[in-house]
Amino acid sequence: MKIALIQMRSGTDVDANIKAALKAIKKAAGEGAEFIATPEMTHLMQQDPKAKLKAVQTEEVDAGVKAFGEAAEKYGVHLLIGSMAIKRDDKKIANRSYVYNPYGDVVATYDKIHLFEAAISKKDTYRESDIIEAGNASVLAPIGDLQLGLSICYDLRFPGHYAGYAKAEADMIAVPAAFTVPTGKAHWETLLRARAIETGAYILAPAQGGKHADGRRTWGRSMVVDPWGEIIAQLDHDKPGILHADIKPKKVADARAKIPAWKGPAPILMT
Repeated sequence: MKIALIQMRSGTDVDANIKAALKAIKKAAGEGAEFIATPEMTHLMQQDPKAKLKAVQTEEVDAGVKAFGEAAEKYGVHLLIGSMAIKRDDKKIANRSYVYNPYGDVVATYDKIHLFEAAISKKDTYRESDIIEAGNASVLAPIGDLQLGLSICYDLRFPGHYAGYAKAEADMIAVPAAFTVPTGKAHWETLLRARAIETGAYILAPAQGGKHADGRRTWGRSMVVDPWGEIIAQLDHDKPGILHADIKPKKVADARAKIPAWKGPAPILMT
């Protein structure tokens, strides 16, 4: 399967972000991609909680939910919108992934489970739980004959989340992200390669990159890692762009046959 990851620099204008994403999706589809994925918070990067709450809409009326479904149908592609900020009925926000089939139907959604709570420095402090409600379930989504495990950004630091996808024999696992520059520089590549090696699956990581309108800086460097932990495609910058790669299911089978870590009896725990 030919895939494309879209690297973005989303800002605080929802309509402008949707327009930028649709332009990139059109280009990726025209270049032959059958499955296209965008990063975390595709249609809104906004750090200010009050401004963020004011900008978001419920799923039923959100402009992005509709527009991206129409794009998937128009171009006949499988489409993962890495995540959008969606207003919940309880007035909090969900950080939610959407998977569309080539008919424009939503075939899966996933709400980010592990919320970013970190104090990188005095200036870089994050508490997503102040306005975001965490999800509570892992999700597998069909992408043609392949299975895609869903995760978002900070989930990457919790290997237990990915163990379930390995046991379910997912072919690919998505990690749409908006990694900060300090954590991206230190940990992004290492964590992505580790998750690929542990699971024996392809890791697809479309990222936000650069300085955003709200002042935040993200790392970029979107990446595809194969089931053996090798980087097979990567953007070496933080600018918007499109990354193409080929997914070969046989590589998944070969990696898991060589190291069948997820088969056999359960480990003995010492007490």
